[in-house]
Amino acid sequence: MPAPKNTFKQALTQGKRLIGCWSSFGEAVTAEIMGSAGFDWLVIDGEHAPNDIRSIRDQLMALAASPTHPVVRVPVGDTALIKMVLDLGAQTILVPMVNSAEQARELVRACRYPPEGVRGVGAAAARATGYGSVTDYIQSADDQICLLVQVENRAGMAALDEILSVEGVDGVFIGPADLSADMGFPGKSDVPEVQAAISDAITRIKAAGKAPGILATNDIARQAYMDMGAQFLAVGIDVMLLTQAARALAAEWTAK
Repeated sequence: MPAPKNTFKQALTQGKRLIGCWSSFGEAVTAEIMGSAGFDWLVIDGEHAPNDIRSIRDQLMALAASPTHPVVRVPVGDTALIKMVLDLGAQTILVPMVNSAEQARELVRACRYPPEGVRGVGAAAARATGYGSVTDYIQSADDQICLLVQVENRAGMAALDEILSVEGVDGVFIGPADLSADMGFPGKSDVPEVQAAISDAITRIKAAGKAPGILATNDIARQAYMDMGAQFLAVGIDVMLLTQAARALAAEWTAK
């Protein structure tokens, strides 16, 4: 039995647009709720959310019965950490702060078994193989791993074309918050200079045959990035969705 088909990767290859959301609570029950909402994909955020390897595992388990595809964002592109996340059963990895082609090539190697990569061979007792029931996992897993890298500062933008030339990088995610701060506009990703840089990056990513992705948290940005051609678009963050709804409800009823 081979590794399960990565439907997210397959859809990106086919040029389909996929709408997702961020999962930042670090809790399995919240991930399960978000998985029932109808998003195509959901980011389990290991960079800015209070996650560890066990909470990531629990959220992958919570999403297993959902049609929503889990994307795990690791806090850093560390080979050992990527190995652990893949052994948990994640098939799509998002890596922040990728600034060079050399770094991208190392990430590709971290996601692949030898001889093409350096991923440790220990999945027989891991969740990724159904604890040994996916008998041909090691022979077939590489083709089903989807690697998404984040380009989110001026150094990454300068190296974008070289990063895009790396075989095994399936998509590039533009980080508008970090990019705008690095460009000298902290908290202002909507200024023309930043928007122009994002638009140019999305165009170059698409031209290279890779999938461009981005996060937007308001309708103006969502529509703008969709018009630019973002293929995997995150349209919100669960923590923000709760706080906005709760504050609006409280404001409405405490004022009566």
